Amino acid sequence: MIYKNLKWLNESQYHEIDNGIEIYAPEHTDYFVNPVNHDVITSAPFLYQEVTGDFILRAKVSHDFLSTYDACVLLAQDHDRLWAKACFELTDIGTHSIVTVMTNEHSDDANGVIVDTQEIWLQLARKDNMFAIHYSLDGRIFSMARLTYLPMRKTIKVGFSAQSPLGDGGMRCFTNILFKKKRLTDIRNGNDLPLI
Repeated sequence: MIYKNLKWLNESQYHEIDNGIEIYAPEHTDYFVNPVNHDVITSAPFLYQEVTGDFILRAKVSHDFLSTYDACVLLAQDHDRLWAKACFELTDIGTHSIVTVMTNEHSDDANGVIVDTQEIWLQLARKDNMFAIHYSLDGRIFSMARLTYLPMRKTIKVGFSAQSPLGDGGMRCFTNILFKKKRLTDIRNGNDLPLI
């Protein structure tokens, strides 16, 4: 994944840094299809490439956790009502958590593992139409946070997003990025790739 070849939806500022990139999340930006009132929000910046078939995307992510729902995001999108989102997020109960949002016409919203850190490794993988989210505390052992089926087309957009739904925005950091056009042998097991 070469940064200069990525494309934007909702263009924002981004900078290349040592071993990665930073993306600015403007204020009040998100990707969410509200299951309560059916509002479609697709305002968060998304830096992506088109990917055909199976893949594994991994990055070490961090941010300042200033406002509720601030997050670094790995995103796989077919269209604005069909996508998978892996977040390292400040939740509405004040935790730093792995949050997963799977959207097929409407979004669900699942607070997951709570961690007491400012940074973590996230991984988003596709195997046929199964999508898995894994996380790691050390960049070595990846555990599953979510597995779901989403009927996406063969070629979709895959990359990095930065959100601040209720806040004033801020930088989101993605380093140690690893992208492979391969399938996980076992979609539940996130440890098929070399160590970062």
